[in-house]
Amino acid sequence: MATNDSLLLERAREYDAQALAEIYDRYAESIYRYAYRFAGDADLAEDITSEVFVKLLQVLGTSRGPRTQLQGWLYRVARNLAVDWFRQRAKGVHLSLDEELTPDTDSPPTTRLEQQQLRQDLREAISRLTPGQQQVIVLRFGEGRKIADIARLMGKSEGSVKLIQFRAMARLRKLLESQGMRGNEEQEGRTIGKVPARSNAGQEHG
Repeated sequence: MATNDSLLLERAREYDAQALAEIYDRYAESIYRYAYRFAGDADLAEDITSEVFVKLLQVLGTSRGPRTQLQGWLYRVARNLAVDWFRQRAKGVHLSLDEELTPDTDSPPTTRLEQQQLRQDLREAISRLTPGQQQVIVLRFGEGRKIADIARLMGKSEGSVKLIQFRAMARLRKLLESQGMRGNEEQEGRTIGKVPARSNAGQEHG
């Protein structure tokens, strides 16, 4: 994949329209899912996804642009944009009732409300982790990626990723317990949430 990315980037740096479209087709959906699990809002995830690719266009011909690890670079930009958004909303995140929190008709009303609060508490707790911890948690439990894959995307050793995950989970437990939500790692992973389908408008190349 890295070799393919290198060749693709080489063409993209010449502003080859087909190469740019291929990059978007290959990575836009995964970046959207990643952004959604940070933000919990479909419209915001679309905005972050669009901004990621705008930033890619802006830096393609500069030293700040990606050279080989394109996917890792895109994830880092998405994470930074999401972190900036969290900082602007110091009181926590807004969760869309029309998206992830749309009630499951098979669940009792009380259970649905509890699940809604659970997701909100979890996202608020994740927003208080360090950027690196946030990325590991979202990739590990939201995306279901393996440690080796996360290490490659973040440019770190597997041991470093495991340590970050351990510290992140310990911090999450403390934060969630302080909010009155007690759970285990499996529960925390599940409640990061489902990702709604992207709108057609967000998938057009223009």
